[in-house]
Amino acid sequence: MNSTVVTFPEGRVTGRSEIVGTVPVGERHGLVVSETPFHPLDHTWPDQPADRGTIGGLPVVDCVTGAWSEGRLHLGEDIPARRGAEGWQWLVVHVTDTPLPVGESVDLAVDPAHRAALSAGHTACHLAALALNAALAGRWRKEPALDGLGHPDFDKTAITSSRISPGASLDVYRLGKSLRKKGFTADGLDAGLAEVAAAVDDRLKAWTAADAPVRLDVPGPELTARRTWHCALPEGEASIPCGGTHVSRTSELGTVTVELALEEATLTMRTTVTR
Repeated sequence: MNSTVVTFPEGRVTGRSEIVGTVPVGERHGLVVSETPFHPLDHTWPDQPADRGTIGGLPVVDCVTGAWSEGRLHLGEDIPARRGAEGWQWLVVHVTDTPLPVGESVDLAVDPAHRAALSAGHTACHLAALALNAALAGRWRKEPALDGLGHPDFDKTAITSSRISPGASLDVYRLGKSLRKKGFTADGLDAGLAEVAAAVDDRLKAWTAADAPVRLDVPGPELTARRTWHCALPEGEASIPCGGTHVSRTSELGTVTVELALEEATLTMRTTVTR
């Protein structure tokens, strides 16, 4: 099997392709096609959930990343190789309850409303991260790496997990000893948390009102291509490595707000899109 060609970076939600392989996924069936519009759950940074939809008229109950080498398929967390490693074929595996035969050409259809909601949540997640970087910029004693807008990149430096959901995201950041060594001070952050959240919300309001264009840089059609999210914000061009899906303009998000919470040595940011 060759690596799967994906069309979701272009915003596609439909397609037609040939089934080139089938694999067992527990008691279910994993269908591999030559080309798909489905976004699978990424095995290395599982932030955006898999698309919903149908393949050959059958419900896709899950969609995962697979890696094939030396006649063996590994799925999701069981993949032993680094993303895009040579000697491996990287596959989108559509999981169904009913099998379909290899060689059959099938229609693939992604649930467009669910995709749109995930895309909104993912774009809002990136914007909120950039706004949080700006709001926390005065808390650095040392100069860390900067984000695309010239602010200390708290998000990249401190993030431990990110989860996208329809119209929302949840990001968790560490505030422990390793971050203090890099120059960030969390002293008094608890008392000033409402002020930080308000600054993030104000910036997000300005950015959505700016109707800034959003695009993905897509260097190749294969699943493991290193794609990059770009947004031409009023302060400048921001970019973040990203394999997910997005809206095309910030105005499509409507209103974006955040809630911040501190618990022990972690900061949690919940971002919500109201359209």
